[in-house]
Amino acid sequence: MPVQRIAVLGAGLMGHGIAQVFAAAGHEVAVYEPSAASLASLHDRVAANLKDLGQEPACLKRIRGTESLDDAVSSADVVFEAALENLALKQDLFAAAEAAASRTTIFASNTSVIPITGIMAGLTHKARALGTHWWNPPFLIPLVEVIGTQWTDPAVVETMMTLLRHAGKTPVRVKKDIPGFIGNRLQNALWREAVALVEQGVCSAEDVDTVVKASFGRRLGVLGPIENIDLIGTDLTLAIHQTVLPAIEARPGPSPYLERLVAEGKLGMKTGEGFRAWSEADKAGVRQRLFAALKEAAAKD
Repeated sequence: MPVQRIAVLGAGLMGHGIAQVFAAAGHEVAVYEPSAASLASLHDRVAANLKDLGQEPACLKRIRGTESLDDAVSSADVVFEAALENLALKQDLFAAAEAAASRTTIFASNTSVIPITGIMAGLTHKARALGTHWWNPPFLIPLVEVIGTQWTDPAVVETMMTLLRHAGKTPVRVKKDIPGFIGNRLQNALWREAVALVEQGVCSAEDVDTVVKASFGRRLGVLGPIENIDLIGTDLTLAIHQTVLPAIEARPGPSPYLERLVAEGKLGMKTGEGFRAWSEADKAGVRQRLFAALKEAAAKD
């Protein structure tokens, strides 16, 4: 694939990782970041990732940072927005990018749950805009969900799928622009029931995590849920659903238990307590185990 000029809007957790992926694949990357501190640490953070992965730092020369959005996007072939999950902020970024970019530039929003239609509604040329939901960290998790809108040119979707495959990612096309797309809808369905089990006193938070990690969680890397249904049989799945589904949490809003934790300032690891207390050693251990597991899985891909 010819070298592409990539612009990434945001040098944060997702942005610097997306920049790393494309630079490692041989593309030229400009990263727009209004925060001088974040911009100053951009190369150091990417270098640290590369060192942890045992990869050569040569691709760093293909990443440049800039505090000018116009500079980042004016010659870009593809623009990836990686800003905070704020609809108005994303809309403003794309409005500014459209004013500075070429008419043929492809626009992609990296959002976890916000429908792409709402983000791109204000663009003049909507056919070149779509969503690309990357997973954290972008340089270790292969999936990217590609979401078109009712306006997106199918050729733009195909171009994006090709670009992502060339960069070593596993793109999946989301055929309907719905909140949460595919992965986060599945993940949050599990989280809702996990919270409900704790809220209802069925088990402790620790036991919920143990059950997942010590049972079906071990299969998920090789056996997806639909494959599992076909493995055990659709008839058995139907019989299970007839008993279990009526008892599963189905309220449309968030859990009052979760709302109470937030109101009490128990925000998880960032505050030292959420569903459970977290010491510095506990937090470090979880992060180390997670990163090691992701690196091991990436090495096998």
